[in-house]
This record gives sequence, C-alpha cells and structure tokens, in this order.
Amino acid sequence: MALLRSLLHLLWMAITVVPYTLAILLCRVLGASKAVLYRIARAWLALSIHAAQWFLGIRPRIQGMENLPTDPRQGVVLLCKHQSTYETFLMPAIMPHPLAYVFKKELLRIPFFGWSIGSLDMIHIDRKDGVRAFQKLVQQGQRLLDQGTWIIMFPEGTRIPRGQKGEYKSGGTRLAIRTGVPVVPIAVTSARVWPPKAFVKRPGVVDVSIGKPIPSQGRRPDELMQEVENWIEAEMRRLDPEAYPAQPSEPSKKGADQP
Repeated sequence: MALLRSLLHLLWMAITVVPYTLAILLCRVLGASKAVLYRIARAWLALSIHAAQWFLGIRPRIQGMENLPTDPRQGVVLLCKHQSTYETFLMPAIMPHPLAYVFKKELLRIPFFGWSIGSLDMIHIDRKDGVRAFQKLVQQGQRLLDQGTWIIMFPEGTRIPRGQKGEYKSGGTRLAIRTGVPVVPIAVTSARVWPPKAFVKRPGVVDVSIGKPIPSQGRRPDELMQEVENWIEAEMRRLDPEAYPAQPSEPSKKGADQP
C-alpha cells in the first residue's frame, strides 16, 4: 500500500508541476513581477504539501511560529535542518514572508522544476567558485533582504538521514553577520516519514520547531553557527528521541563516592 501511495503521489507531482511551470514561464514572458511568479510557485508548493497528506498521510505539526519577527522590515536568515524534499516544499508554504533559497546551480537543469526556480528571484551558486560564490551570496542576499525577502539555507548542505548530523557550514551565519540580520534555527523531523532519497514514504507527522531569532551583530561566524547547531540538534533529539541513542547518564554523587 505504501508503495502504491508513493507512486500515485509521484505521478501527481509530475503532472501538476507542468501547468504551474508553464504559468510561471508565460507570466515571465509577459513581464509579470517577481512577486507574482513567487505566488504561483508558492501555490504549487502549498498544494504539494496538501497532496502529501492526501496521498501519503503525511502532515506537518508546527510550533514556534510566534518566534518569527513581525516587523515587515526585519530580514532574517533561516537555517533549517534538512532531511528530505518535504521541508523544501513546506517552508515557503508556511512562512509569512517570501523566501529565497540558496541552492546549487545544478538544480536548474531539472526539467520543469529547475525551470521554475530559475525564473524566481532566488540565489543559485556554483560551489566550486569559493570566494566568488560567497560574494554573490552576500550581494544578492542583501538585495533580497532589503526588499523584504527572507533567505533560507540548509547549513548541512545536503539531506541528512534520520538520527544523524552533517557538518554545519558557516555560510549562513557569515551572510547574516555581513548583512546585520538575525538567524532563526529550525528543526525538522521529515526523515521519520520521508527518508532522504527514498521512493517509498510512510504516513505520519513531520514536526517542525522554529527557534527564537539569534542576533548576529558582534558574533563570529563559527561561534554563531555552533550555537545554531547546538539548538537544532538538541531540538531534534527532543522531537524525535527514538532516532537517537540514549545519552549515558552521569553517575550519581553517591555512586561515584562508593569504592
């Protein structure tokens, strides 16, 4: 049953992405604003989240929305745990501001999906460019933040299996420090039902926890990223304790004093 449901969901996604992509491309040719193109893309992403519930029985459970800034002029860099494709669809659907993903340019080659994101006002970089890639990130990131768009990044860089931790890279905190905006850590347990690179998905709940903004002024990138990492990984253990081995408890003082 799970295989059949996953197949139906994949077919639904493959079919619906075509008209939405054509709508984006047509509106782009007709000179529509970036805001209009984003709303079309967001509509498909929100529909995809609903489709995951219809076909797969996957639904999100979100906490911490009250932690997001309410000032429309306040930019933020969202730093999110990355376990599956699910959160890439979910975040634009639930956030109160337009989002711009920072993604590798290779994604632009994916038919329809890549054409869509290439038409949106987001940041695609070539990881091989090193310093030039970061300069592009800061330049475009500042422009987007100034116009009210929030930047979202996955600090581990790729999808991480359930219960595991990748290497947290400091690109997101470097961007936040350079642009003077806070970072918001986000924990997501999507691999519990949608494992990375897996075709078959399982019904269940994806917990999303949004942390409080962490100011970036006067911080060092590695120090700030360590704080983000500590919060996300501790929250992952709280949200999905079955995925992590139990931490050995410290011996009591009484036990330690015994011979």
